Amino acid sequence: MEYKITTYNERETIEFAQNLESEKFPNMIICLEGELGSGKTMFTKGIADALGIKENITSPTFTIIKEYEGELPLYHMDVYRLNGNIDGLGIEEYFTKNGIVVIEWADTIKSILPKERIDIKIKVAGENKRVLIIRPYGQQYEDICEAIL
Repeated sequence: MEYKITTYNERETIEFAQNLESEKFPNMIICLEGELGSGKTMFTKGIADALGIKENITSPTFTIIKEYEGELPLYHMDVYRLNGNIDGLGIEEYFTKNGIVVIEWADTIKSILPKERIDIKIKVAGENKRVLIIRPYGQQYEDICEAIL
């Protein structure tokens, strides 16, 4: 099943992320893809805000993984610079640390992603307009999509 929603400004993108977060559970995996500037980090800011995280959320481009403490831990990853080379980073360990994992550029590491997850592709459709294509993998993620979309 695939879902599509359109947002017309940053606030609507953040609100969608907050709605998704409202259905959160430990070890939730959110995989984001989209071109530079499409709103992946903005989406993550919405998740963080809903988790009660007050820190400024920035893309962890050079650090690869940033950890934030909130209602549940947030593990924010940007794997763009890895070019698929994930050896020795321990990314998979985060999938079972009882937090929410958000991975920017997740399509570059598909080989290690859990079978059950939610993939969100963000397409730029105008200056502020975005089309989000949502693909849930696994019953729990399908239920979330049914609840919020």
